[in-house]
Amino acid sequence: MLPRLDPLPGMRRLARVAGAPTVTETSLQDRYAPRNRCFGCGPANEHGLRIKSFARDGECVARWTPSPWHEAYTGMLNGGIIGALLDCHSNWAAAHHLMQARGEATPPCTVTADFHVKLRAPTPSGTEVLLRAKVAEAQEDRCVVEATLEAGGKVTATCRGLFVAVKEGHPAWHRW
Repeated sequence: MLPRLDPLPGMRRLARVAGAPTVTETSLQDRYAPRNRCFGCGPANEHGLRIKSFARDGECVARWTPSPWHEAYTGMLNGGIIGALLDCHSNWAAAHHLMQARGEATPPCTVTADFHVKLRAPTPSGTEVLLRAKVAEAQEDRCVVEATLEAGGKVTATCRGLFVAVKEGHPAWHRW
């Protein structure tokens, strides 16, 4: 099976997400961090997952289609890939929330301080997955984010994590 080609690189149609407009727009990653090389969400990592997150009605949503090399075994998505998807998508939900709360034009660089993934059911690899992430708690420089991964309309994994805005001197400072 060949990976699905995106007709507009860096763009994603969101008409199928409840409440999403039918227009095509730029993802948070492509807008704010086009040179980011993160494995999960970096647009500049040609071998990465390259998720595309979009802010929607108080949460972030993303759709992503696995390829056979993302499988743990035939027909099922690898748990480490699931963790990377939830981690990166949650991180962008935190960064976007902090940017809005601070009234800034760009998001702060945020990193994962702690996250826990629960694999609730096997995740089929032959279908698009839907990621949803929402800030549950926020302080000036950090957010607790809760996220889900759905396949075929069923939640197959959940995540709760703490994401912190880093300061100058941290290795991730200005990574975006």
